[in-house]
Amino acid sequence: MVFKHFFKVAINWVLKEQPKQSTTKFYSKSHTITIDGKPDLNISAAKAFKGDPSLYNPEDLLLSSLTSCHMMSYLYCCKQNNIDVISYTDHAQATLEVNNDGSGRIVEVTLHPEVTILDASQIELAIALHKKANELCFIANSCNFPVFHQPTCQAN
Repeated sequence: MVFKHFFKVAINWVLKEQPKQSTTKFYSKSHTITIDGKPDLNISAAKAFKGDPSLYNPEDLLLSSLTSCHMMSYLYCCKQNNIDVISYTDHAQATLEVNNDGSGRIVEVTLHPEVTILDASQIELAIALHKKANELCFIANSCNFPVFHQPTCQAN
């Protein structure tokens, strides 16, 4: 049986006044995403694409979604296997390729999860569970690019 869940967001962008002396048309990339019951997200394009570098950009959010979903799937797998996780960090990286015509896509992501668990005898299993977590991850299952994992694990 398949269960469906629906998620909704609203986007708001308004044309900012162009300088009178400007001969080039430039649209601001900054906008707001609204999700009911949550703080607004102020977003722009990445700095490389003339966005506001102080704001989140879609690439940041895609990578954040992927690493967050993987972590939650991983913690679920550890719980199923009675592994006590003490800490989890990740320093993920996405590679974006842009074509001459301006189109582009994320071509790969590499996650670098660093996990600390309680029992040293479970380190091998804890590392192996990243594969299962990737299979369960909703976001990874929605991507058309490979997601690689370079996990490390230690016991405390």
